[in-house]
Order: sequence, then structure tokens, then C-alpha cells
Amino acid sequence: MNSAMSALRKLAGQSGLPRTLDLSYPSNRYAVGGALVSMLAARALGGTWREAGSVGIGAFAAWATARELDPDHLETATVALPLAAAAGWLGGPGNPVAGLSALSGLRVLGGTVGPNDAALDSLALTAATALCALSGDRAAALAPAGAAALTPGLSQPWPLALALLPAVTRASGASVPATVLGLGALALSPGLTRSEEVTSKCDQPGYALSAARVQRSRQLAAATLAASVLGGQTRALLPLAAAALSVGLRRLNA
Repeated sequence: MNSAMSALRKLAGQSGLPRTLDLSYPSNRYAVGGALVSMLAARALGGTWREAGSVGIGAFAAWATARELDPDHLETATVALPLAAAAGWLGGPGNPVAGLSALSGLRVLGGTVGPNDAALDSLALTAATALCALSGDRAAALAPAGAAALTPGLSQPWPLALALLPAVTRASGASVPATVLGLGALALSPGLTRSEEVTSKCDQPGYALSAARVQRSRQLAAATLAASVLGGQTRALLPLAAAALSVGLRRLNA
């Protein structure tokens, strides 16, 4: 058992997906506390525990996605969390799997953790693509599938075909607040996707964060949001829309 656990830890350490959440940092405490407050507020305002949990997960996913898209600037994640929480409550939360799958794809493509284990991360991104497609949220499948195709060392375009899998459940659909956030992010996409210097380091010591890869993750985020707006699937990608909008607003004022 101990040897199996050691092997799993070693394998996870080679992946570009897991990130620790060190609560000694105020920003991380804000993310956890904000997500919990969002969940409890949604419950107090009449939502079911399932709905409230989805609001909280969406708020946290928006914060984490903004950290991937804008690693040098904490303020964008700070703004993205309440944006997603409010829009999730007003318009109804989407499928948490879709938002977390988009987060995973952007994390791998941006390379914020460090070098990728090709086999492990390709498998994870393929599974995320399939889960999004099976849930009917095909636009959300573009983020993990696009990451599998575009990430250096992976370069596997075939998971894109899994986005065409037939849905077995009803898609999250669209909501007015999520669509407004998505359209706002797309309106600011020229600034969002423009190249920008990055000074943050990867989580794994000894590896520099690539500005080109962060830019590519922003471009994939914009393309995924465009697909969600055109396909009427904005609710599932509410966390991504809130994150992209907050980054676009910062770049607008830069």
C-alpha cells in the first residue's frame, strides 16, 4: 500500500495539473473563504444545497481560472470570484465539471505548474473533454481538447473528436448573466489576448513561466468563450467568462 501511494505521489508530481493551496497566503484564504461565503449566501437566499454548492464551486473556479490566465496579478482573481458568484446565483449555476475542465485545460496549456507528464496529462485532458461532451456542454470541451492539441510535449489533436460524443444528459444551456459576462469578455478579447510580459515562476522549482504559453491559454479561453456564446452554452463556462472579463478589464486600464 505504501509503495502504491508513493508511486501515485511521484506520478502526480510530474503532472502539470495539481496545484497546492497554501492557506498561509492571504489570497488563497480569500479564495476559500469567498467560495464558502458564496455557497452559504446562495443557500440562505433560497437555493438548494446542490445549487449553493455549485455557486461556491463556480466562484472558486473563477478565481483559480483568473490565476491561470493572469499569474502576475492577484486583483483579477479577486474580482472574478464575486462576479461568478453573483452571476451564478442570479442566472443559475452551470455544470461544475465544465468549469473545472476548462480550468484544467488552461492550466496545462499555460504551464503554470511546470513540465507536463505527457501520458498522465493527455489522459486527464481526454477524460475532461469526454465528460463535457457527454454532459452536452460541447463548448466547454474545447478547452481541455485544445490544450491537449496545443501544449508543447503533448500535441495530440485527436481528443478534439471527443467533443462530438453524443450527450447523455441535458446541457447547462445559457443564462442572461453568464451571457453578459461572456460577451463582455469577448469585447475585451483584443486586449486579453495581446502579448504581455510574465514575471511569475512555475510551481515546480527551476522552471520559468513562458509568456507565450500564457498568451496561448488566453487565446484558447477567448475561443472557448466564443463557442459558448454562439452555441448558447454560457452557463457552463460562467467561471471562465468571469475570469476572462476581469483580466480584460485590467488590461484595458493598463
